Amino acid sequence: MIVGGGHNGLVAAAYLARAGRSVLLLERREHIGGAAVSERPWAGVDARLSRYSYLVSLLPHAIVEELGLPIELRRRSVSSYTPRPDGSGLLVHSHSAPHRRWRDFYAMTSRVGQAVFPTLTEPLLSREQLRARVGDDEAWEALIERPLGETVEQWFDDDLERGIVLTDGLIGTFARADEATLRQNRCFLYHVIGNGTGMWDVPVGGMGAVTDALAATAWAAGAEQRTGVEVTGIETDGERALVTWDGGFAEADHVLANVAPAVLARLLGESPPRPEPEGAQLKLNFLLSRLPRLRDAAVDPREAFAGTFHVNESYAQLAAAYEQAESGRVPELAPCEIYCHSLTDPSILGPELRQAGAQTLTCFSLHMPARLFRANPEAAKAEAIGSTLRSLDSVLAEPIEDCLWISPSGEPCIEARTPVELEAELRMPGGNIFHRDLAWPFTDDEAEVGTWGVETAHPNVLLCGAGARRGGGVSGIPGHNAAMAVLNRVPS
Repeated sequence: MIVGGGHNGLVAAAYLARAGRSVLLLERREHIGGAAVSERPWAGVDARLSRYSYLVSLLPHAIVEELGLPIELRRRSVSSYTPRPDGSGLLVHSHSAPHRRWRDFYAMTSRVGQAVFPTLTEPLLSREQLRARVGDDEAWEALIERPLGETVEQWFDDDLERGIVLTDGLIGTFARADEATLRQNRCFLYHVIGNGTGMWDVPVGGMGAVTDALAATAWAAGAEQRTGVEVTGIETDGERALVTWDGGFAEADHVLANVAPAVLARLLGESPPRPEPEGAQLKLNFLLSRLPRLRDAAVDPREAFAGTFHVNESYAQLAAAYEQAESGRVPELAPCEIYCHSLTDPSILGPELRQAGAQTLTCFSLHMPARLFRANPEAAKAEAIGSTLRSLDSVLAEPIEDCLWISPSGEPCIEARTPVELEAELRMPGGNIFHRDLAWPFTDDEAEVGTWGVETAHPNVLLCGAGARRGGGVSGIPGHNAAMAVLNRVPS
């Protein structure tokens, strides 16, 4: 049985059903997909947006090929664009670098990615085993052993460039650049090693196309699903497990939990793991009648918005926003980044919208921890949206609100999700998009070497979601690894 119908649960279901196992997947919501779904947020508007997750980097090509998934992941022509205070900007194409130090730094992360990424779908290695696999002590020290801020400051002199690099360590992660916990390093590592390149691709048809393909593969192989079923408890003796829900129950040899570790602990009647998870982002979706004009007249907006558009994310601005949020205040000028899915993949828009020149924008605001939204959720949300809109307007030649598409009801097409709303909608504790702090893709515990990083204290209960050791992002890796743990298990 698989509890939770997100993309990782679907990957596990497909592998296990294709191996001849009897599989039943239970999903609390009325549709499968979890955070990897496409939806129409505005009534009467034919735009299918990737409402939560939006880009793909960590899904191994091997999983796509092994499962025969009919999906297309399209490479963006532009890596990023970042406005400078003087009105100019830094445009980075996907296959070029602005200068030698930039090129050398990302050549280093690529070398690490090429060594580390293939191990994510293999049994766990120890720290020293993976370090030997990387075979580059300087790179290992820079990315794994010392705070990311030290590495960024060593490699880059420009404050803006330092910030661009650092952002990959702060997506969904509330941390200082120099934090001793190195949570920013772990986040950074997963953001730059995807398929050995670190490139982030656009799922054609939206994120829902990925989960729809996974679901079709799983059901064709014989897996069964039930939606609208919220699991309320799991009991196990290590060999057989009883899963209960309102009005029903079933037994299984194995339970794969595609839920956060804190949710699994509650279902098992156990104490939740510490520390409590906390998300740190505001997600906004826009539909525009046209792309806004830039202050930088030398750059075409269709280029600038095709990649990741960094807004007020210099090194100093990121530090200032962190300090404001740490003190309990919504950052005055939200560091954020946006990109336009429809420039790379216009298929998510209906014919009328395409003909009218409409475009989508996805916006991700950093340093917006869940704690800011607990006491007064609506007021804090309004303040956070205002901070983000002010931030966008500060780097554009016109207000973003002047470009919004108006729905048939007369409402501008903008929606936002705070961490506490993600917690309520998707059962992500604290709105943490990784389910908990990301873990290193190796183990310091010799007893765990050779395991799959999905095991729990119960031999037949496995994590198969983002909270597994090599989880986070739309990857399918925890689902694959949980399926391999089942298929390779030696009965006691």
